[in-house]
Amino acid sequence: MNNENYKLFVYGSLRSGFKNPVYQYLSKYVSLICEASIKGKLYNLGNYPVGIATTDEKFIVSELYSIKTPLKFSWAIGQHEDYEGLNTEEGEKSLYKRQEVIVYQNTNAYLAWAYWFNRDISGNPEIESDDLLQYQQQKNKF
Repeated sequence: MNNENYKLFVYGSLRSGFKNPVYQYLSKYVSLICEASIKGKLYNLGNYPVGIATTDEKFIVSELYSIKTPLKFSWAIGQHEDYEGLNTEEGEKSLYKRQEVIVYQNTNAYLAWAYWFNRDISGNPEIESDDLLQYQQQKNKF
């Protein structure tokens, strides 16, 4: 892991707009930098949506964060990975994997960590919206 990278791109339930209790807890350790995007696709798994990396010109819009105290990076990322289901029993495949990605914000580009779904998405519909918060708000209107 590149210890110089203290940025985290969050596109799911840990976005500020979701008002998730885990976000409230982790927000003590991260600061919002800006709204930004990464190359990726969103899928609806029924109970929850997920993101996967892509080389297509398809983007996920969400939020870029920075760890407030680099000395607490390992602890903060560990808390995030517990929440995302990365810590599994031996032989068990984790729900997500962490990957360093390029994050775009206007003409700026950053390196940050993102969490991609780590299981098969076959047969699940792609979410056409590039913004998961917007998609969830539209879905809840009906």
